[in-house]
Amino acid sequence: MARASVRGTAPFAFFDVHVVRAERLTPTMTRITFGGDGLARFVSGGRDQRCKLFLPHPHQEVPVVPIEGGAEEDWYARWRAMDPDVRAIMRSYTVCEQRRGPDEFDVEFALHGDGGPASRWAARARPGDRLTVFGPAVGDNDGVDFRPPENTGWVLLTCDETALPAVAGILASLPAGSRARVWVEVPDAGDIRTLPTEADAEITWLVREKASPVLAAVRAAELPADAPYAWIAGEAGAVRALRRHLVGERGFDRRAVTFTGYWRVGASEEDLLAESDDQGEDH
Repeated sequence: MARASVRGTAPFAFFDVHVVRAERLTPTMTRITFGGDGLARFVSGGRDQRCKLFLPHPHQEVPVVPIEGGAEEDWYARWRAMDPDVRAIMRSYTVCEQRRGPDEFDVEFALHGDGGPASRWAARARPGDRLTVFGPAVGDNDGVDFRPPENTGWVLLTCDETALPAVAGILASLPAGSRARVWVEVPDAGDIRTLPTEADAEITWLVREKASPVLAAVRAAELPADAPYAWIAGEAGAVRALRRHLVGERGFDRRAVTFTGYWRVGASEEDLLAESDDQGEDH
């Protein structure tokens, strides 16, 4: 899952897609492959590329999205104005992999039982199920946040299971010889898996019992001193605490810390979007 903000959407476009296949990867993660006639225009920027999925309600066969082809500038305002029981359920996710011939892309869903509409949908997804995607139409787009400065000496990555697909994409993008320290928090030991990378990456897996263990693990770690860049994502409260530690206690340049709350305890994505609206953020 990716951030709730919908600011800076261009150059993105709407795509009608269908489920090609679903594969259970681990106890709490499933990968769904999407296909569609228009996906020749879908161009992922890799790394932590995010897109927006519009899901149908349980009583609907297809999602209801206020567009008639193309990415009209006022789509978000019109979507917000619709009846919440009718308009499509919007959630943000990471594009894990894209392929040509046929045109397909993969999204990995963290499963939380019936804890949310996207988790419920993903657990029941079958080939042919239809949804709408708001995704990138060019590779260099503002749906990619992992952008280390040129002078970066090493990379620090942390995530929980919701941001694990993004971290997997980032690790796959790192060149040989680059250095990375990585902490991944998951709810089940069965969720631990290989994350391919050519980088010199030290990956620490943490199985969550109650509170997030990432902050304590990073606090206890000896870190390299030269020009760090940090990318941290997961539950918003844990992410904020970790950023405070890196900037306030470790002395990281705050401009070299990219942090994203992919979710927040007790809040849905609709709640987070409403808060951003109240604060006057653009979409």
